[in-house]
Amino acid sequence: MPADSSPDRSPPGRVLVVASRFNEGVTRRLLEGAMTALADAGYPENRVDVVWVPGAWELPLLVKRALDTNTYRAAVALGAVIRGETPHFDYICAEAARGLGTAAQETGIPVGFGLLTCETLAQAMARAGGEAGNKGAEAAAAAIETANTLDQVDGRAAT
Repeated sequence: MPADSSPDRSPPGRVLVVASRFNEGVTRRLLEGAMTALADAGYPENRVDVVWVPGAWELPLLVKRALDTNTYRAAVALGAVIRGETPHFDYICAEAARGLGTAAQETGIPVGFGLLTCETLAQAMARAGGEAGNKGAEAAAAAIETANTLDQVDGRAAT
């Protein structure tokens, strides 16, 4: 079979990435990792929609609204919340995590959890491409793997 007539092996659909501008120095590194992982999984930039929101609090709303459009095969949420001197950290982290989980459960579309919840900026940077890896890349890979597994469970061949 000639090379130009081989079957298309690219995966189906589009992927959404929602990134928080708060702690943007960390989040941009998470985004770089996520985009690399998505490209490695067959999703080049032209099949990935990146949307920015003000902070981690806004991640669940944007992810849920976008997934409700049935445009996306998977989503990845990226952000970094660093503990301060008040309980604000606890509320934001817990509600963002709950909201992202709810979005995935209600839509049946996987949401990769790339929201760092760290004690210090150094911990966040270590998890955004430093010595602890890139959690943005890990979240993107998890979302795609879950989408592929759901296709198998639903009886569709993951391509």
